[in-house]
Amino acid sequence: MTGLRLTTLLALTASALALAACGGGTDVASPGEGDFGDGGSGGGGGTTPPPAPGTPAADCPTGFANIGLVAGGTLRACQLPQQIDGALTVPLRAGTIYSISGRTSVGTDRGIDPTAPTAGSTQGILTIEAGVRIFASSGNDYLLINRGSQIFAEGTATAPIIFTSRQNVDGTTSNTSQGQWGGIVIAGRAPQANCSLTAPVTCTGQVEGTSAFYGGNTPADNSGRLRYVQIRYSGFEISTGNELQALTLAGVGSGTTIEYIQSYNSSDDGIEIFGGNVNLRHLVINGADDDAFDTDTGWRGGAQFGIITQRAPTATSRSAGFEWSSAPTSTPYASRYLSQPKVANFTIVGRSPAADAHTLMHLDTGAQATIINTVATNAAGTVASCLDIADADTQTSAPIFRSVYMSCSSAYRPSNVARSTAVFTSATNTGNTANGTSTLTAPASGTTISNQTLTFINGANETAVTPVAAASLYSFFRNTTYIGAVQNASDTWWRGWTCGLTDGLTC
Repeated sequence: MTGLRLTTLLALTASALALAACGGGTDVASPGEGDFGDGGSGGGGGTTPPPAPGTPAADCPTGFANIGLVAGGTLRACQLPQQIDGALTVPLRAGTIYSISGRTSVGTDRGIDPTAPTAGSTQGILTIEAGVRIFASSGNDYLLINRGSQIFAEGTATAPIIFTSRQNVDGTTSNTSQGQWGGIVIAGRAPQANCSLTAPVTCTGQVEGTSAFYGGNTPADNSGRLRYVQIRYSGFEISTGNELQALTLAGVGSGTTIEYIQSYNSSDDGIEIFGGNVNLRHLVINGADDDAFDTDTGWRGGAQFGIITQRAPTATSRSAGFEWSSAPTSTPYASRYLSQPKVANFTIVGRSPAADAHTLMHLDTGAQATIINTVATNAAGTVASCLDIADADTQTSAPIFRSVYMSCSSAYRPSNVARSTAVFTSATNTGNTANGTSTLTAPASGTTISNQTLTFINGANETAVTPVAAASLYSFFRNTTYIGAVQNASDTWWRGWTCGLTDGLTC
C-alpha cells in the first residue's frame, strides 16, 4: 500500500482491496491526505520458529526495539517507536510482549482541515492484532493518536488487546493498584466547545494531560476502531487538574468505532470525552478513582450498554458514575454547542462510604442530557445519592430521563434536591413523571439490585420497569426489552474479554 493516495483507492482491483483490508489502510478517512510514505515497517514476524511455551521470543519484529526480558524472563519486550509515521502493525507473536515509553505518537497533528493538512505534518496508521499485550512503566508513558491519523486495535471476545503496566506484567499489582502509566488519547477533528465558536472550523483545543490539539468541523471524522480492548492500572496526574485517563476521546468523530472497552482501576477517570460526536457501545468501567464516564466541552454522541462499578470505598472516595459538563452557555457558546450526552442501558453500582455520600449521576454546566433505560443503585452497605443536577443551566436545558430506575440511599444529592426535583415538575419536561412507561422511578428508600455477586443483574424491581424504545430518542441506540446493561444471567456480553468485574476474573 506504500505510496497509494486515498483518492486512488477506488481504482484498486478487488484483489488489492482484499489484501489492504488486513492492515486497515483502506479505512483512512481524511480525503486528500497524501501518502503513507515508507515510515511503516509492517511489523512482520519473520520466519523464526515460535519459542516453546513459557520461553521468550529470540528477537523482535522489524521496526521494534529489543529492550530485554520481562515477566520473570518469560517474555521478550519489544518497544514501539515513539513516533509512528506511515503504517505499523503490532503482530501477535509467541513469547512476545510490547511496550511504549514516553509519549508515543501516531502521526503528527495534521490540523483541522482534512482537505488541507498542515504542511510538514505526517500521518500514521497503527494496527494492533488481536491478543497483543502492551505495557508501560510510568505516568509519562501514553499512546497518542493525532488528528488525521488512525488506530485499528481490534481484539476479540476470547483474545482482547490488553494495555497495562509493567508492574502488572511482572505480577506485582493488586486489586487496589492504579496510576501506573498514562493511558490512550485519541484526537480528532469533530467540533468541540472550548473556544469561541463564531467560526467552528477554526476551533482547536488542547487535550488534557498532553500538548496535542483536537477539534475542527468534521462531525463524522474517523480515527479508526477500538474493539475488545482492556486498559488496566492507568491514569496519571500531570499537574493539578491536568490528568490522563484510561481512554481520552477528544474531538473524535462519529466515523470512529469504539466498542467493547474496559477501563480497570484508572487513577483518574475511566473514559473522558472532550467534544466530538463519537458513539460507543458495550463499556465496562470498574475501579475508577475519579469519575467513570466523564464528558466535557460539548460532546454530542451516545453510549449504550455500560457496566460501572465504583472503586471500593475509602474515607476520601467520591467518584461519580457519570460526571457530565458542557461549555459555558452564554454567548458566543450558545445552545448550538451545548453538550448533549446520551446514554441507554447502563447499570451504575455505587460504593461511596458514609464519610462522603457522592452522586452516581452528576450533571453540570448546562449538560443537556438524555438518560434512558438505566439503573443506578448502591452496593450493599454503602451510600450515595443517585442524581445531582448541579446548576441552573443544566436545570433549564431540559435533561431527558426515560425508564430510569434509581435505588439509592437518597434519590437526589441533598445540596441540590431543589434543582433535581424541579426537572421532573417543569412543564418543559413533560413525561419525566413517576407514572407510565416513560418514567424515572426513585423509591424513598434504597433497595439494591439483587444478587451481590453479579450486582449488575436486574432484580424484580428493575425488571418491573418498562423500557422506552431507545432508537426513537437516538438512532444509534438499539431497542431492548429491558432496562440496565444486562438482560439477565444468560446475557454475558461482558464475559471473556474483561477482568476484575466479578469473583474469579482477576486482572
